[in-house]
Amino acid sequence: MKKVLFLAFAAVAISFASCGNKAKDAAPVDEVVVDSAALVEEANASVDEMITKLTEGIEAKDANKLQEIVEAVKAKAAEFFAKNPEIAKEYLTKVQNFLKENAEKVKAVVGSNAAVSTALAAFTDAPVDNVVEGLSEYLNAGKEAVEGAAEGVKDAAEGAVDAAKEKAADAVNDVQKKGADVLDAAQKKANEAVDNAQKKAADEASKAVGNAAKKLGL
Repeated sequence: MKKVLFLAFAAVAISFASCGNKAKDAAPVDEVVVDSAALVEEANASVDEMITKLTEGIEAKDANKLQEIVEAVKAKAAEFFAKNPEIAKEYLTKVQNFLKENAEKVKAVVGSNAAVSTALAAFTDAPVDNVVEGLSEYLNAGKEAVEGAAEGVKDAAEGAVDAAKEKAADAVNDVQKKGADVLDAAQKKANEAVDNAQKKAADEASKAVGNAAKKLGL
C-alpha cells in the first residue's frame, strides 16, 4: 500500500511540475472561481465516498479495509494539495472528524491489530498541518524520483547513442581492414605474377642463348 501511495504522489508530482510553467499566466478571476468551486465539489464528493467506505469497513469489522481507505484518503488529499492546499486541509479534517466521532467503533474493529491501530491513530490524531506537511514531502520526493528517472532515461539514451556510434566505427574499421587485406593480397599476387614472369623470361632467354651457342659449336 505504501508503494501504491508513493506512486500516486509521484503521479501528482508529475502533474504539478508540468503545470508549473502554466501558472505564470494568470487566469481570469471568473475562471479561478469556477475551478475552485469545482474542486470543492469534487472534494466533498470524495469525502462522502470515503466516509461511506469507512462505515462499510466498520460494519464489516474489517481492520485492513479501514487502513486501506485511510491510505486512499491520503492519496486523494495529495491530489487536492497539489491544486489547493486549503481544500486538502478541509478534506482531511472532515475524514479525521468522522474517525474521531466513531473512535470507539474503530477501536472495536481494530482490536489487537497493533499495526493498523498505530496507522489509524497516527492519521486521526495528527494535526492537519502535519499531515499536509507530510503530503508536501511525499510530493517533493515523488517529483525528485521522477526527475531522477528522467535523467536516468536521458543518460541511458545517450549511452545507447554512444554505443551505436562506437559499433558503427568498429564496423567501418572492420571494412577498412578487410579492404586493406584484400588489396594486400591482390598486390602480393601481382608481385608474384611479375616475379614468375620475369623468372620465366630469364629462363627462356638463357635457354635460347644456350641453344644458339650449341648450333655455333661453342
